[in-house]
Amino acid sequence: MVLVATVLASCGDGFRKTKSGLEYKFLVQNKGAIKIEVGSIPVGTVKISLNDSVLPFPETAQRFWTIEEPRFAGDINEGLLMMHVGDKAIFRICADSLFKRGARMPDFYKADAGMMLSYEIEITDVVTKAEADEERQNLIEAMQEQANVDDEAIKKYMEENNLKATPEASGLYIIVNKKGKGEPVQIGSTIAVNYTGRLLDGTLFDTSREADAREAKKYQEGREYGPMTYTVGSQPMIKGWEEGVMGQPAGSDITLVMPSELAYGARGAGRDILPYSPLVFNLTIESVE
Repeated sequence: MVLVATVLASCGDGFRKTKSGLEYKFLVQNKGAIKIEVGSIPVGTVKISLNDSVLPFPETAQRFWTIEEPRFAGDINEGLLMMHVGDKAIFRICADSLFKRGARMPDFYKADAGMMLSYEIEITDVVTKAEADEERQNLIEAMQEQANVDDEAIKKYMEENNLKATPEASGLYIIVNKKGKGEPVQIGSTIAVNYTGRLLDGTLFDTSREADAREAKKYQEGREYGPMTYTVGSQPMIKGWEEGVMGQPAGSDITLVMPSELAYGARGAGRDILPYSPLVFNLTIESVE
């Protein structure tokens, strides 16, 4: 069970302390309202401060995360599990304890200086565990339905373009047009890639190749065309791209046909890539270091 309001000592400024060391002070309590529980998702506002400096954070009410049992001393989940809808409280913990667990701190943080991290939280609503479970189930069903739609569209594309490949477990098709003889791509490799991205209907939405851009009448004056260079694993690339390049030797030319879940999913991207759009990328891995 979560530790609740067990006082070891008074901090002298109205704060109490749980057995784990989390300091807390309620500014408003609404004990008759819905209580936050493991598996629920609180909605509200939070103001985070390091000593007297307020950190940038949205001021409007936001959904938090799915609440879990506290996993370490000072876990903010412990504080949230003490709260009800309508409550307002301040929780604080020594910043060093979180920093040593890998938490990111602002530039002005000084280790071992006794700096305190505080969270002023007001709960305005809560998505109950039952409601959150129903949302997740609905999402799973919607994703499965979309996966089936994508699968049919991709199979039709493969057939119409006479492409032969067995999909990976993720649903990604990798067609090796030419296998290179250089170093294989791995996490940490710096690679240079020429690429052209299209929708299943052939619409070009982006390319590093000037010839492809001109042919599609999407040439951009002033743009420097040529291979894109990046370090694998250090930049946020879409899942289908990352999976597709892994293990491919330098000099390879490959085509990736990916379902929307491995591309931009429900959000889409820009004017051309609508939500739930499967994508096709032709990639030439020019170099791997």
